[in-house]
Amino acid sequence: MRLRALVFDDDEKIRSLLTLILESRGYTVLSFPDPTCFSPFQEAVCPCPPDHVCCDILITDNVMPNMKGLDFISERIRNGCRGIVRNKAVMSGTWSAVDLAYARSLGCRVFEKPFSVGEILGWLDECEKRTDPSRKLVEWPGVSLNYAGAG
Repeated sequence: MRLRALVFDDDEKIRSLLTLILESRGYTVLSFPDPTCFSPFQEAVCPCPPDHVCCDILITDNVMPNMKGLDFISERIRNGCRGIVRNKAVMSGTWSAVDLAYARSLGCRVFEKPFSVGEILGWLDECEKRTDPSRKLVEWPGVSLNYAGAG
């Protein structure tokens, strides 16, 4: 089972490091500076067919120039996204008590920057155990599924 991960972080070095970690585990990784750079997420409702998911793992920074990670997750859940519901993580170097509580209420794993690679790897182990091997991943026209490191 090849897993798909989405990574959003405006810091190119962190985005590249996360992509490297995920690819070393055999994941297909789509990586962008923020969610507004990935066209399927511009739609108001989930673009995935009912029996498909967009990804197995989502890792996002919280503080990005165009959209906060928590706002993105909340919007996707509200609009019916099934792919980012289970295995989602948000990271930040500037957590407020309100944002931490909100992240946890959305079911996010929270990481403090700078993060420990070991913590990320442990979380990925947990995510892999929760991932249904029979799930179907959506294919997006015009999106290379080996794409990583935009911006």
